[in-house]
Amino acid sequence: MIWKKFNGEKIQIPIYEEVEQVIEREINLGHKLKVCIGTDSQVKGSTTDFATVIVFIREQKGGFMFIHQEKSTQKMSIKERMLMEVAKSIECAYSLCDLLDLYDVDLEVHADINTNPMFKSNQALHEAMGYILSMGFVFKAKPEAFASSTCANKIVQ
Repeated sequence: MIWKKFNGEKIQIPIYEEVEQVIEREINLGHKLKVCIGTDSQVKGSTTDFATVIVFIREQKGGFMFIHQEKSTQKMSIKERMLMEVAKSIECAYSLCDLLDLYDVDLEVHADINTNPMFKSNQALHEAMGYILSMGFVFKAKPEAFASSTCANKIVQ
């Protein structure tokens, strides 16, 4: 799985190791961190582009993110695509949660799903919320889900 920094630079070591180095560096600099993980997708013809982001928020000091992109040619309904986004975020969060617990870094999983029933993505809200919460993660949906609806969204546009 290839991860990149926002500037496009490829991360050369496994993401777990990179995240650990980042956490240690930021703690040594005196920063309190929170990590938010989210995924967004965009359908382009017969292909769906997915972007998953790990957003590091430094308390009152800005933030930065790591990005993983992938494509799928699988045909999906809007609900299936929303749940696929959530699954990708959960997979990432699960792979890092022990490390984040070790360093006492708060973690949120963000879903690009609208809480307003007028939007199509709302069809997946209850399943996504149940999926994320049942895994023991903090769940955020729009408008609070900036990792997926803003950060990852910028990558797939």
